[in-house]
Amino acid sequence: MKRFIPFMKSNPTVAVIRLQGVIAGGGRGTLNDASLGPIIEKAFSKGKPAAVALEVNSPGGSPVQSSLIGARIRRLAEEKEIPVIAFVEDVAASGGYWLAAAADEIYADESSVVGSIGVISAGFGAHELLARQGVERRVYTAGKSKSMLDPFRPENPEDVERLKGLLNDIHANFIDHVTARRAGKLDSETELFTGEVWLAKKAHALGLIDGIGHIKPFLKERFGEKVQFRRYGVRKPILARFGAQVVDDAFASVEERAAFAQFGL
Repeated sequence: MKRFIPFMKSNPTVAVIRLQGVIAGGGRGTLNDASLGPIIEKAFSKGKPAAVALEVNSPGGSPVQSSLIGARIRRLAEEKEIPVIAFVEDVAASGGYWLAAAADEIYADESSVVGSIGVISAGFGAHELLARQGVERRVYTAGKSKSMLDPFRPENPEDVERLKGLLNDIHANFIDHVTARRAGKLDSETELFTGEVWLAKKAHALGLIDGIGHIKPFLKERFGEKVQFRRYGVRKPILARFGAQVVDDAFASVEERAAFAQFGL
């Protein structure tokens, strides 16, 4: 009723966007710009929030999707002049840290894992297995690099060098993003871009985050006890639990657990 009474001040509202899971271009339950875009737009546009809070719990994933999501957050924050504050839960590593760095401030639990500012590409080689089974691989291409890193052929040193060049370029983009977003805060005496991770206290000392803090007490202290929270996040359809989708969800769950497990989580 208060909102309809002229000159009566409303309680401040903080829009909370949950960023939970692996970052990938597709797949149910993953974070990507296509699924998050409408949610982020709504969080910034509904009413006039005093701030937008990001609940980040992600081991990373696609650098492109990380960039797209982060860029959308920054664009809306600047257009609408709304501060963005990130709160790390278990982990904000690799692409997860990219998302956190899109905020103006970053806070975490003492045991949160932060960092992994690096790029990785992994795969398997199955050419020896095929040879033992008497299977011949036949590939025809136009362009000598078209079958680069074919897992069913022996590794080609030229392909490896080409891949490393791509990874280095992506790593440079990641470094540029972090140094721009954390300008004046990073420890210049420590190598921060090796892919290493740190717990929150060390990450704070290195300038990767702004302090130790949990979302509700922190925001109540900043905006007052009567601050209201409006939550936004990707919802899974109920029918996704049934039928063939169960198999897809099971594989997605295994992949997500593997991504978190590399950080001991």
